[in-house]
Amino acid sequence: MTDRFQVGVIASTHGLQGEVNVFPTTEDPNRFKKLKKVTLHTQRGEEIELDVQSARFFKKFVIVKFKQYNNINDVEKFRGCELTIERKDAIKLEPGEYYCADLMGLDIVDEDGNKLGVVTDIIQTGANDVYEMAREGSDEKVYIPVIKDCVRNIDVNGGKITIHVLEGLL
Repeated sequence: MTDRFQVGVIASTHGLQGEVNVFPTTEDPNRFKKLKKVTLHTQRGEEIELDVQSARFFKKFVIVKFKQYNNINDVEKFRGCELTIERKDAIKLEPGEYYCADLMGLDIVDEDGNKLGVVTDIIQTGANDVYEMAREGSDEKVYIPVIKDCVRNIDVNGGKITIHVLEGLL
């Protein structure tokens, strides 16, 4: 399981006072209002812990001000950098919900326990999610609908998702 979750990517600076436009990558951008700390991941591999001073919304962006920076020149270099939070600060899940990051790389097995492949992507369609599976032993991609008739069990700690192989799926 992952220890950190991405909540946004810095798109550009905003104004002269060190604010940045953040493109939110979280399901609930309003969470920026409650965030106290984020970690900035620079292009050079550095991790800088920052205190969120304020957050407000403009179009598709969250305008964020960090306590550590008060000048546009200080934040220009962060364009394209990811912002992450610790797992303990993530949105709390309801029973039966999972963080996408925890599902990536899980084995997909059939009801008899035979390994079929590995989750390589999660596509959110609106109606239901779809797991992209890299087929075991080939370059073939298979798309698994996340519906009750197909996905039988998700065991994040055990590292596998058990599916019922619907007719025509494989």
